[in-house]
Amino acid sequence: MIQTILVVDDERDLAATCERLLRRRGWNVVTAGSRETALSVLARTPRPVLAIVDRQLPDGDGLDVLRAALAVQTPVIMVTGYGAAATRRLVLDEGAAGFLAKPFSSHDLLELVRRIVGDGSGTAAAPAIRPPAPDQPRPGIHC
Repeated sequence: MIQTILVVDDERDLAATCERLLRRRGWNVVTAGSRETALSVLARTPRPVLAIVDRQLPDGDGLDVLRAALAVQTPVIMVTGYGAAATRRLVLDEGAAGFLAKPFSSHDLLELVRRIVGDGSGTAAAPAIRPPAPDQPRPGIHC
């Protein structure tokens, strides 16, 4: 079953670009240009497996969408034009699974999506690569 990602951004070009990128990777994508529409989508069943949410929406704060998504166990990547460290800390403290400052690269978005929910085919994200224990040799070139 194809899983759905919710993209919430009032910048139509950005939302359309995100939609194209994610659809090419096998995701179903629902877009919302407002807080109200996003909250409506999150209330439906089946719920999106991920929400990509702009912090500043025309009818309210994206943090409201973040909280609603977390209440239904949908992880969130928060995006914002305000990439200050304080904003990043705020959204991550609120429970966002990821943060991207605008403008961001398609590579960064897709990598963050992959790390959080996998590749869209139902395949889980690859496990994190752990560095070798201090007493084990490290791979690579040794001088």
